[in-house]
Amino acid sequence: MSHHKFLTSAAIILLPVSPALAQSGQQTETEDDFHNDDAIVVTAPYLERLDILAGTSVLTGDQLTNDLRGQIGDSLAKLPGVSSTSFAPGSSRPVLRGFQGPRVRVLTDGIGALDASNTSVDHAVTIDPLTAQRIEVLRGPAVLLFGGDAIGGAVNVIDKRIPRDVPDEAFHLDAVGGFGSAANDYSIGGSLDVPLTDSLVFHINGAYRDTDDLDISGFVLAPELRSEVLEQVAEETEEGNLDEAAELAETADQRGTIANTASRTISAATGLAYIGEGGNIGFSVSYYDTEYGVPSRPGAEHGHGEEGEEEEGEEEEGPVTIDLEQIRVDLRAGVNLGSGFFESLNLRAGYSDYEHTEFEGDEVGTVFEVEGIEARAELVQNERNGWRGVIGTQLLVRDFNAIGAEAFVPKNSVESVALFTIQEIDLGNFEVEVAGRYDNTDISSNIINFDRSFDSLSGALGFAYAPDNSGLKIGVNLSRSERAPSPEELLSNGPHIATQAFEIGNPNFTTEKSWGGELYARWNSEDIQLSATVYANIFDDYIFETATGEEEDGLPVFQFFQQDATYYGLEASASFVVARAGGFAFVADGVADYVRAKIRDGGGPVPRIPPLRLLGGISAQSDAVDLRAELEWSDSQNRVSTFETPTDGFTMVNASAAWRPLGKEGGVTLIASANNIFDVNARRHASFTKDFVPLAGRDIRISAKFSF
Repeated sequence: MSHHKFLTSAAIILLPVSPALAQSGQQTETEDDFHNDDAIVVTAPYLERLDILAGTSVLTGDQLTNDLRGQIGDSLAKLPGVSSTSFAPGSSRPVLRGFQGPRVRVLTDGIGALDASNTSVDHAVTIDPLTAQRIEVLRGPAVLLFGGDAIGGAVNVIDKRIPRDVPDEAFHLDAVGGFGSAANDYSIGGSLDVPLTDSLVFHINGAYRDTDDLDISGFVLAPELRSEVLEQVAEETEEGNLDEAAELAETADQRGTIANTASRTISAATGLAYIGEGGNIGFSVSYYDTEYGVPSRPGAEHGHGEEGEEEEGEEEEGPVTIDLEQIRVDLRAGVNLGSGFFESLNLRAGYSDYEHTEFEGDEVGTVFEVEGIEARAELVQNERNGWRGVIGTQLLVRDFNAIGAEAFVPKNSVESVALFTIQEIDLGNFEVEVAGRYDNTDISSNIINFDRSFDSLSGALGFAYAPDNSGLKIGVNLSRSERAPSPEELLSNGPHIATQAFEIGNPNFTTEKSWGGELYARWNSEDIQLSATVYANIFDDYIFETATGEEEDGLPVFQFFQQDATYYGLEASASFVVARAGGFAFVADGVADYVRAKIRDGGGPVPRIPPLRLLGGISAQSDAVDLRAELEWSDSQNRVSTFETPTDGFTMVNASAAWRPLGKEGGVTLIASANNIFDVNARRHASFTKDFVPLAGRDIRISAKFSF
């Protein structure tokens, strides 16, 4: 174990995860490095073991370093049940069990990102994976502690902006850097912890990433879309519009590189924490800045007014880019309350000042501003006779404003107050878990005289059975979740420059209700780890956005609707040590996930649902060297909603090697990997832009991390 002085205000969690098993969510011992705080982290202080959560996955250590991408969605896409919105290399949120947007909470140390990433798929998440120690994908009853709207689950990123321990050395330095060939992707990040006294520690970190346009295999446009554009070429040629035909032909023949996908990201933070026997308190100030391009949707001639208003000789609009900036202040505190009913009181709060500008060439299109505060307080109960739990409250205040000709959502405010609890009873071989949450959400927009209040009640009940000394655990979770509609679902009404769509909401939507259930089984032994989950969600008044086939201002119309829906699916993972020889353990592992979703009463499939995916690999692991080869197969997706196009399946082959020249505890790891070795053209069906933004082609990556 580390020789640091640890926080004493809350129970600590022992959660080590090996790089080889991280993507299956299994646990084993690993080294202390930039992405793993020697397995001791304070993520959910009311729990002693995170494995009571069904379907939990953790990314840490060498696997996190190897999978680092510019956005968190793309970093997590190999985990079971996880896909990505992959709107563009500069903007990608996680998709969990087919859910995205407001149904997936993206957190940093238990607090929301406080950005505009859940407003639209083109908006980047303001969490830099380069500064992460570990990333957790959480599901099950305890997710209600983070929000009743987190029906798909929550992604929690753990970093060190607010220190959790005091090093016993003069300073502790961590660094990571890398290069990826597919986009000339250069990245570097580092952090420094300095103990000022026995109880006071100072922290500073920073990261930088710069990429060019993304290289791909084959044509930029998907086959169906390319055929449509070529038909337009023939029509324009026949009508004698040769300039228009040439321009369309150039669009259809684009291949090898996606134009306007370059990005640049800078992040920095500093923090200070007091860690004593009676409690702890710390704060941090952080800065995040990114610029990235938004690829153009072919045929989306977005307009600013009625047809025919464009002046003769007016210059063509330039490419769309986004310039985003966030300044954030965070606080974490805890007080030990002794041996009474409550063990500790924990406080976590964050304030964010966020702004991003969508440019058309050099011209400002729309400016988005978000100012928000999120805070939560938790009373953690002492364990008594196998009973433990937490009671808490959460507050969110968010002011949103969009300024410009294409402000598709009016200025609005959200105020939300919640009460929540989770209680667990250990009955020997049986565990019972009960969670409940009440939310009151007020959404208002003075400029359109809109003001509505929503009351949401959510609850969950879990049972688990784990025979003594068997390594087996089986369980069932039942839940009833309710969420208020988001301001975007209620109030959207206008052209959106970055998504190149005319978006329409409905101010009369009611709350969305879901009854859910999941059955899971896990078996852990020294050489074998197995996990499988089947789940279903039945929705009343499900809210979804889909194309209508109409056009407005030269843009395709995407409208929000509310109708009953059903989701069901499965996710599974396995890891086997098949042999040990020459100091190596040879490990075979695999991941499978599938989700099927439909709008009831003849509504057809839910849009953008990921298809069946299988991922398998074999690794040779030792203290000094890890070697891995893997194959990822994604089925085609032909179950599509109206006006949604099918997506072809793909198979990608990847390989990686990690070398620790100073040994397992030496603090130095060098990683080389080859992704999409055979340079296939692959697209994620969950992506809004998948028909003209395929995934990266062959990508050779080199990474290094240091910890001293």
